Amino acid sequence: MDNFVAISGCSGGGKSTLLDALARRGYAVVPEPGRRIVAEEMNGDGHALPWIDLRAFAERAVAMALADRKAMQTASSWVFFDRGLVDAAAALEHASGEATVVGLGTVHRYHRRVFLTPPWLEIYRQDDERQHAFEDALAEYERLLAAYGKLGYETIILPKVDVEERVTFVLERLTA
Repeated sequence: MDNFVAISGCSGGGKSTLLDALARRGYAVVPEPGRRIVAEEMNGDGHALPWIDLRAFAERAVAMALADRKAMQTASSWVFFDRGLVDAAAALEHASGEATVVGLGTVHRYHRRVFLTPPWLEIYRQDDERQHAFEDALAEYERLLAAYGKLGYETIILPKVDVEERVTFVLERLTA
């Protein structure tokens, strides 16, 4: 859908902060499936955590991203996704070795411009829900760049500036 905008990129690069700022401006935002899954799993049996069973985690992320898209299908203005289906499919492909990005990503499209947060060590933080090292975040970032490129998206790397400047940057690129 042309009004669905993916905000992807390096883990810990400021995606959620950007989405919070977009929400304060009145835009529809969809939280990251991964963080929601981790929170649910940590309150339950904890099986589908990325550091325990990456494939189960990625399969849940794909299902959640598809449900998120369906829930937002009637939106008529911009909808910003903190990660989304392509990210989940890339994680599943990495975990399983099975090609999933092209199949899912070709059928379920986002706006032609996808915004990626670059690796930003100065703001990267590990926490209970983000337990992987910065080096793992870099490897994931490279996989995401490749996945979005394979699907023909125009990937726009967000500048390392404050959040309000990032919001302006995104909105200007969407209307250009």
